[in-house]
Amino acid sequence: MTQNLRNQCDTILYGHRDPTPAEMYAQMATWCKENNVEHDVYGTGELIQSFEQKIAKLLGYEAGLFVMTGTLAQVTALDLVCRSKRNPLVGMHESSHIVRHENQNYQLQQRFTVAPLGNRYQPWTVDDLENYPDELAAVLYELPMREIGGQLLAWQELEKIKNHCQTNNIHLHMDGARLWESAAYYQKPYHEISAGFNTAYVSLYKGLGGLGGAILLGDQAFIKRASRWMQRQGGNVIHRSPYIVSAAMQFDQRLAQMPALFERTKQLYSLIARYPKFTLNPSEPQANMLHLILPFDQKTALQIRDQLAMEEKVWLGFPQVTGHPNQSLVEIYVGDTLLNLDDQRILSILDWLNAKA
Repeated sequence: MTQNLRNQCDTILYGHRDPTPAEMYAQMATWCKENNVEHDVYGTGELIQSFEQKIAKLLGYEAGLFVMTGTLAQVTALDLVCRSKRNPLVGMHESSHIVRHENQNYQLQQRFTVAPLGNRYQPWTVDDLENYPDELAAVLYELPMREIGGQLLAWQELEKIKNHCQTNNIHLHMDGARLWESAAYYQKPYHEISAGFNTAYVSLYKGLGGLGGAILLGDQAFIKRASRWMQRQGGNVIHRSPYIVSAAMQFDQRLAQMPALFERTKQLYSLIARYPKFTLNPSEPQANMLHLILPFDQKTALQIRDQLAMEEKVWLGFPQVTGHPNQSLVEIYVGDTLLNLDDQRILSILDWLNAKA
């Protein structure tokens, strides 16, 4: 029923417009013809290798490697670090994807041990790192932190973490699933944001609209080693070209759009500020994503969501439980749907929701 309701809506309040499979594949076919694309064979081919190197250069790394999923990329990278250091302890925020969304693969496969850092509602800082009592082989930092509203650490604080890790020989890995969304806030080029991170992962579909896949980044030796381990784990698919094409054909356009999406997020904050019953996390925009905190529990929010869809043909999203029994939250990613949605239409939707509060 949920998917049927969503499909009946003409306004989706988050993300980019989803092309149909027919539309996507037609765009890919046209792009392939225009660029004389040939399939790679087990990752060897002009398109995939040039795209891997393009991402590596953009982020300031020696090499990049296409990996089928971010889950495979990150756990493998951290496992390799722990093996080389003979220390299984990896620090990360408790809201990290590895902790919350991967069915405890790092535990059940005995890859490494997670050391939770910081407060569950805020990005962790260098103080949390300095106060951790045991020796860490590596730490993972997510930029921005999706599960807490897309929060980003202040630039000076991020630099302190980089310096501490370098001084204390702690491998610093970036979960950059949404790294593309951070540059507009930091006002820094991607290679400067990535500097100091020994390794990183970026998504080819989050924010970019590709079919899937990820790029793992690091020095040549690390990426060569990681490539062997991807093969050992069944990640060595014969053709990666569909994933690369779907991302490469829109990559430059999507990155160029990020500043406009961040500006639109600022405008959205101003519109929502007219409604004191609604609050936002973070309180000020830090990326083109946010949590809209609703004054209803999740059960009520789901009912209101469905009513909004049926009456107004507007899809709000997926209300989540919060720590407060009389609140719920909705994650909003400001993509081209909200970028192109008229302010008056947004206000009319907020008026409708406000009347239910």
